[in-house]
Amino acid sequence: MKPAILDTDILSEFLRGNQKVIAKVDEYLKKYGFVNLSVITYYEILNGLLYKDAKKQLSRFEDFVKLNKVIPLTPRTAKIAATIQADLRKKGTEIGHTDTLIAGIAIAGELQLITNNTAHFKRIKGLEIANWTK
Repeated sequence: MKPAILDTDILSEFLRGNQKVIAKVDEYLKKYGFVNLSVITYYEILNGLLYKDAKKQLSRFEDFVKLNKVIPLTPRTAKIAATIQADLRKKGTEIGHTDTLIAGIAIAGELQLITNNTAHFKRIKGLEIANWTK
């Protein structure tokens, strides 16, 4: 198991109680002691929970975040993401700014991106992906 970062969809599955994802997260925690998520994923999950006014889930999510690592957006990761986005735009295969920001953070940190959205992320050269829902 390689050092990894969880995409928003995988973290959502974990928070919803997906047993396959929970088992993989547990395995990862035994090796590394914490999981990584991007500040973009933090924002996306927080936004969804606030929109739904899901106070219990919000509290659980914040507790989870405190035990793990939120990786910030930096000028370096923004530049990597912007390069990815520009390349995909030129090819007509854009995947959206939030996904390219998450990919930029993963690439900059030399982290495998754990996602169920492999169709989008496989378009990005140099990004290693895995799917913990399978």
